[in-house]
Amino acid sequence: MRNLTYFAIFEPSTHGAFGVYFPDLPGCISMGDDFQHAQAMAKEALGLHLWGMEKEGDIIPTPTQPPFEDTPVGSIIAPITVFPEVVKNEMDNRSVKTNITLPAWLKELAEKQGVNFSQITQAAIKEYLGVDRP
Repeated sequence: MRNLTYFAIFEPSTHGAFGVYFPDLPGCISMGDDFQHAQAMAKEALGLHLWGMEKEGDIIPTPTQPPFEDTPVGSIIAPITVFPEVVKNEMDNRSVKTNITLPAWLKELAEKQGVNFSQITQAAIKEYLGVDRP
């Protein structure tokens, strides 16, 4: 399974918190209440940032190695690794909310019958499109 590793700069803040950014990926930033939390948040930010870039067809930059210019004094540089296919699978299969419009009588009847609107809507759309999975 493909993995990507980029170096993150963890910049200490007040009360043990850390701001995080990736020199190779402008706009990919995060933060955490402590170093461990910041690492977890950096991994999530990196995965989502790369997923968004791939979804938009952007070129994924080649990771560079430290040292990085203008690294603030006291910062920690650490590698963060993500598995893009895992992130893509999570994003593609996450539940999202959508609104539908039904006649009131149909909604009331379905509720009385205990209809699971999400389940039946998914089944109907899959059948209509002739698909089982994306």
